[in-house]
Amino acid sequence: MSELTIVWVYPDLLSTYGDRGNMLILHRRALARGIPARTVEVRSDEKLPAHGDIYLIGGGEDGPQASAAERLIADGGLHRAAADRAVIFAVCAGYQLLGSSFFAKGEKCAGLGLVDLHSDRGPSRAVGELAGDIAPELGLPPLTGFENHGGRTHLGAGVRPLATVTTGVGNDSVGEGVWAGTILGTYAHGPALARNPALADLLLRWATGEENLAPLDETWTGRLRAERLAAVGRS
Repeated sequence: MSELTIVWVYPDLLSTYGDRGNMLILHRRALARGIPARTVEVRSDEKLPAHGDIYLIGGGEDGPQASAAERLIADGGLHRAAADRAVIFAVCAGYQLLGSSFFAKGEKCAGLGLVDLHSDRGPSRAVGELAGDIAPELGLPPLTGFENHGGRTHLGAGVRPLATVTTGVGNDSVGEGVWAGTILGTYAHGPALARNPALADLLLRWATGEENLAPLDETWTGRLRAERLAAVGRS
């Protein structure tokens, strides 16, 4: 296959809680299977590449989140990527950017409008372990992560949450994240794809079109998952 291009969007604005690790995990898991892959880090003063395979957006504070939204709307690159059914994986502030609006520093800001959702401020900050049962159609084991956000996200009528919350808050203490075609959003840090290698492989399958990826040694990822799930009473 041709080289897989993994794009890390605006690391100068959106890169908190180790979310850059999502890029490293995808790159490593691709190369370990002999899939040619490269990573591209695109700063906020640069144009997004038009033909990436996976676009990653991380978390960030209010000011950088608002700046990222303005620049991504003006750039149009993620809209083109979504129209081409590229894979988009967004975390926390990046997840909120996918919707029509979010709040930053007390002001309502326009989002990218890629998914039918919007975010506002919650009654309290959600901080701690986050776990949930991923939508059964995706065929993945439980989600594990760490959340730290003041927002609450509301999905449109035709949009599915990525998971049902069993520990933590996620979107609203019921649903966590979003799943819309080849777009996934989540409040899970950790980084999310280190804690959830099956989720990383789902993104790789979508991006490559390969239904059956070669198995990898999951000794260390398995230990990490077991530890964090045990901490919230899951196995």
